[in-house]
Amino acid sequence: MDLLEGIQSRTSPLKLAAPAPSAAQVEQIIRAGTRAPDHGRLRPWRFTVLEGAAREKLGEAMANSLRTRVPGSPQEHLDAEKAKAMRAPVVILVGAKISKGKIPEIEQVCATAAAVQNMLLAAQQLGFGAQWKTGAAAYDAGVKALCGLAPEDHIVAIVYLGTVTSPGPLVEAPVDIKRL
Repeated sequence: MDLLEGIQSRTSPLKLAAPAPSAAQVEQIIRAGTRAPDHGRLRPWRFTVLEGAAREKLGEAMANSLRTRVPGSPQEHLDAEKAKAMRAPVVILVGAKISKGKIPEIEQVCATAAAVQNMLLAAQQLGFGAQWKTGAAAYDAGVKALCGLAPEDHIVAIVYLGTVTSPGPLVEAPVDIKRL
């Protein structure tokens, strides 16, 4: 598949399952992320890979985040939040480690978002599905700490990787081009 075909056919799958990408394939996916444009060459992106039982740590952190945000949350809501970490056999937390200085914070976050897009395309090229999620837990200091980020840093994406069992729809987006 060529690059433009890959971009134009990419969708977020509805469901993912095993088999997962191998360790070497996960590394390829992450290396593709590091080829993103990066003003100032700060390399703000940070990648935390969770597989197998390690995903349970993320699930616990997500449930604790909900517990803090919504005291008295029913157990079924906490269990559902915890289960989100098990959506796919591999989860990659992609954070932006913010450097203070002349490069604005937004540009560091944008560079990290560009890294995530590269990762999604690399996963597709390797035959895997990838979902880009965030949600309220991505803004939680405890979840950030799980991947070595400080409260002022950002989780830009929680990327779920696996084999597509239920593809997502290919939705055509309007193109709004203004020429001057």
